[in-house]
Amino acid sequence: MGQHATVTPTQVSSAPRTPKAKFLESYERELTCTQKVLRALPPDQSGFRPHERSNTAFVLAWTFVVESRMLLKGLKGEEILGSGFGKPPEAWADLMDEVDKVREEVIENLRDASNPNLEGSVTFFTGPKQVGQYSLDDFAWFMLHDHIHHRGQLSVYVRMCGGKVPSIYGPSADEPWN
Repeated sequence: MGQHATVTPTQVSSAPRTPKAKFLESYERELTCTQKVLRALPPDQSGFRPHERSNTAFVLAWTFVVESRMLLKGLKGEEILGSGFGKPPEAWADLMDEVDKVREEVIENLRDASNPNLEGSVTFFTGPKQVGQYSLDDFAWFMLHDHIHHRGQLSVYVRMCGGKVPSIYGPSADEPWN
């Protein structure tokens, strides 16, 4: 999707939707918004970090790839913990390509009609140094909510780096709706 993709609310329908269909709608909408935020960061600022204990913008963006790969493994019924998620590329443009690629892989998997109710479970972290079982449905939403959290962090980086913060859930100072 391009930088100026329009995100529209879900149309009201009387047709029942499966848990997977509901999640897919939210996933596509939220990741389209994330792509806008990622592209708003000036590429030459990918090494920016607002504090010495903070991740750089690059590492924060890589988090989107890793979490999407974890979600994909969960959707496929594969083991999540202890799995490698690849090495980040060196260039910001290559990282943006990877974000787009894994997003499409997740969407393709979610469009598969098998397991419409996201049944099953995954083993994942439940607290510091603790693991336990999540229902696949809950895990998918957990990954999306964490993704949204990190996007919020990145939107602050964009502002601090001199980029223009796009509208996320409403107008921003840089993208007013009037």
